Amino acid sequence: MSAEARTEASRRTAGIVALSFTTVAWGLVPLILKQTAMPALSFAAYRLWMGVLVYIFVFAVTGRRLRWTTLRACAPGGVLFAIDVACSFLAFQLTSVANATIIGALAPVCIALGAARWFGERVGPRDLLFIAVSFVGVAIVAIGSAGSPTAGAWGNAFAGISVVSWTAYWLFSKRVRSGVGAAEYMASVMVVSAVLMTAFALLFGQGLAPPQPADWGWIWLVTLVPGMLGHLMVAWSHRHVEARLGSLITQSQPIVGSIAAWAILDERLTSAVIVGGLMVLGSTAIVLVRRTGYAEVLDAP
Repeated sequence: MSAEARTEASRRTAGIVALSFTTVAWGLVPLILKQTAMPALSFAAYRLWMGVLVYIFVFAVTGRRLRWTTLRACAPGGVLFAIDVACSFLAFQLTSVANATIIGALAPVCIALGAARWFGERVGPRDLLFIAVSFVGVAIVAIGSAGSPTAGAWGNAFAGISVVSWTAYWLFSKRVRSGVGAAEYMASVMVVSAVLMTAFALLFGQGLAPPQPADWGWIWLVTLVPGMLGHLMVAWSHRHVEARLGSLITQSQPIVGSIAAWAILDERLTSAVIVGGLMVLGSTAIVLVRRTGYAEVLDAP
């Protein structure tokens, strides 16, 4: 294996680790939303504006500048991200976590199809088999961890819109990231999405009343960990990890949420959750091994 190939393999591994960390962080967000009484869009607006402040600080310290041409090129990503955040937050507040995660599990299928169309990423029959097994496992986990909240039609609808917007955001990000740095891209996305989310909160009558002290803590936590750090890691990984593999890793969020709800909120962890979790983790691991082996064969002398 050449030095260049070893370097890229190391970056791919780092990208997989980054996506795994982000999956855990994102999987815990629904629990945070359950702890706040703030309206979903208001919480989202404050979270995004805090993200803007963080990037202003980062750019000031590092001497970076966000150019108008970069902001304009990345603006569609900000629009899609705002729609995804709004719909995801509304879905978790208006329907059960089980319903929202089952619907959200459709995103990797859409991403894989889009990646095959736009990036030429190969999806073989065995990959499709393991992808299908992982989806079945996600569905079992989501259903098995369903609690008392009643599913709502509006929440289900918002979850469906979130699938479409997240798929479009992921594919657009992977394409535009080839010529834009991770920090510059996410700063652009944050500015555009913050402006739009403020408009959404006002348009739908949720307002922008100042959060309570406890809510400020949750807002900053979501801003810094799953928000800033998580999305920076995902943005960086787009250059080094295949779109469908990245989507497979992040689709393990229902497992994280289920285990966390069992440990923190004392929600019952059923046998269905355990079986489904093993199916998802096992099938995802097989895909990882298959893809690593394939890359090593290609790089062999």
